[in-house]
Amino acid sequence: MEFLIWIGAALSCLGVAGLGLCIIRGLKVRRMDANAPEAKQALQRLFVINFASLALSVIGLMVVIMGISLS
Repeated sequence: MEFLIWIGAALSCLGVAGLGLCIIRGLKVRRMDANAPEAKQALQRLFVINFASLALSVIGLMVVIMGISLS
């Protein structure tokens, strides 16, 4: 079941990369006017990406734990 550990680690790394992307995009949005409609749309998209990245990381960690348990 070692392959589950590697798959879970890859999923977690993808999630962390997505969180990094959210940070970079968030800093760009921060420079925009807070009342601009473009800023609000960008923040809504960032929320979705952030939540999906967090979920992907959690799923990856669960797969790693399952792989360790079954080994």
